[in-house]
Amino acid sequence: MATPHAESPLRGCRVLVCRPQPEADRLVAAFHAAGAEARALPLLERLPLPDTAATRTAIQNLDQFHHVIAVSPYAARQLLALIDTWWPQLPLGLHWYGVGQGTARVLQQAGLQPHWPSTGVDSEALLALPELARLSGQKILLARGENGRELLRDTLQQRGAQVTPLALYRRQCPADAGQRLDTLLRDFDPHAVVLLSGETLNNFIALGENSDHTLYQRLLVVPVQRVADQAARAGFHNLCIPPELSDHQVIAAVAQHLAPTAPDTDIPAR
Repeated sequence: MATPHAESPLRGCRVLVCRPQPEADRLVAAFHAAGAEARALPLLERLPLPDTAATRTAIQNLDQFHHVIAVSPYAARQLLALIDTWWPQLPLGLHWYGVGQGTARVLQQAGLQPHWPSTGVDSEALLALPELARLSGQKILLARGENGRELLRDTLQQRGAQVTPLALYRRQCPADAGQRLDTLLRDFDPHAVVLLSGETLNNFIALGENSDHTLYQRLLVVPVQRVADQAARAGFHNLCIPPELSDHQVIAAVAQHLAPTAPDTDIPAR
């Protein structure tokens, strides 16, 4: 890991990373390398769902699908592990997709050649791919969490596809997150909070709404405009959307917004 230099633009900036693990620790380490102080507080945890007959049937019939979509790196890893159980060699002719470059990279590491949006990391960006424009009579396997991504499923069906949602995990807020958030807001006093999903933002708001801290004055790093609008409606106005959700781009976005003022400026009272 690189050693932070005194002239680092993030020197003195404090960042709270609320991503699930292991992404949270990885991003914290990257912030440290860039000169910032950073702490991890996952506001979502993912629990694998038990294997079911429907899950086994979908994987065993993998060769009957035309397209396979993974909505997150975690979904991609879970999907690949299941496929490896039933398919010593992957069937040919499938078109693979990741919602964002990070998800696509997991598929690439398994030897696949996935499609992903060149810009954007949400369902809308994926749906703009020309490969998914005309789907009449085609079958799509959608690897996702227990719920969510309804826009993606509904739009693919409207385009004529037969979509099979494959629920691989459940998302929930960690039991101790509220107490830990209160402590970190008070003692660590972050300048910026990284919240890279709408559900993470909702948990942050719910857990922090009774706090006496300056919750609404902090910089929030959010993934897309839809989540930024959600945060603005809740009362947050200091918002940042990185061009991509890679660690490098998240850190660069925080540096651009905080570096001129954060080390020397206290967060104003609400």
